[in-house]
Amino acid sequence: MKIKKITLRHMKLDLLSPFVTSFGVEYDKDFILVEAVTEKGITGWAESVAMLDPLYNEETVKTNWHILEDYLIPIILKSDIQHPDEVSEKLFKHIRGNYMAKAAIEGAVWDAYAKETGTSLAKALGGTKEKIEVGVSIGIQESIEATLSVIEARLKEGYKRFKLKIKPGWDVELINKVRHAYPNIPLMADANSAYTLADIDHLAQLDAYNLMMIEQPLAHNDIIDHAELQAQLSTPICLDESIHSFEDARKAIKLGSCKIINIKVGRVGGLTEAKKIHDLCQENEIPLWCGGMLEAGIGRAHNIAITSLPNFVLPGDTAGSALYWKEDIINPEVIAIDGMITVPESPGIGFEPDFHKIEKYTLFMKDYK
Repeated sequence: MKIKKITLRHMKLDLLSPFVTSFGVEYDKDFILVEAVTEKGITGWAESVAMLDPLYNEETVKTNWHILEDYLIPIILKSDIQHPDEVSEKLFKHIRGNYMAKAAIEGAVWDAYAKETGTSLAKALGGTKEKIEVGVSIGIQESIEATLSVIEARLKEGYKRFKLKIKPGWDVELINKVRHAYPNIPLMADANSAYTLADIDHLAQLDAYNLMMIEQPLAHNDIIDHAELQAQLSTPICLDESIHSFEDARKAIKLGSCKIINIKVGRVGGLTEAKKIHDLCQENEIPLWCGGMLEAGIGRAHNIAITSLPNFVLPGDTAGSALYWKEDIINPEVIAIDGMITVPESPGIGFEPDFHKIEKYTLFMKDYK
């Protein structure tokens, strides 16, 4: 397979409501949409999940565009590709870091490859599921009462797991009141690196509430302190920001830094690396789930595909489009029914880009040949 043209688009979509985490508040979403066209005229699509500001990690929309334009796209345009795994190998061999930029271009190649071979992206990756369970991520609300109202609404929609964003001052009391109101719902807390080892006694209070997990309580680049914390908590720790690669996952498992891992395709550098981490975790009986980065429809489609692999045994963050966007850029939009999303069987990602909406929300675009 030969890629003859790649188009980058700087997109901006409005969120239905502000999404608040310990990082700050998001009112809308800027992202890069990648379109890769093969010599046979097949088009593959993917998104970069980098944010405008270097808050989640060091990457941004601007730095991703630079890395894509000046380094990654030239590598892809001059390559003969037999399989998308080769793309991951080339990009990791020649360019350090910049995982979200790598994942964006690799994902577009994966979509094009699946379409050229007439298979769904899920099947091309080795997926086995016809449907996936999905949960919902609930940002920091204006009050605990408002949080309870959101949970009630999402329960009626059938979501299978509830993730609450926490931070110092918005944690134990919140979890206590939610758990008392809903004693049996699958509930987890996501700290986004808001704590330190000095907070061990405080975090240990969460052991009383039968949480599925506490996600990334300590530093974004740590696996040592998490091992110490996990040894003192009965609640499983899930690592997110700390896991950028197969090697990070291997070391975290060896150290006992976590009992669960969240895979975000953009964070680990693409679908190929995500598959490697999946296989490692399956061998070591470490459950997986797929995290979200407020993706639009094309990014959500990639998340659905990777979640179809067998060791994604916990509900992920890939909720329906309508929970977050006034309108999405695909047809049909991603729809969750009773907390389940059907894995598409048609070639590629299984959703059609809506060119009218893509044009509507494009701030800037550029072709590369």
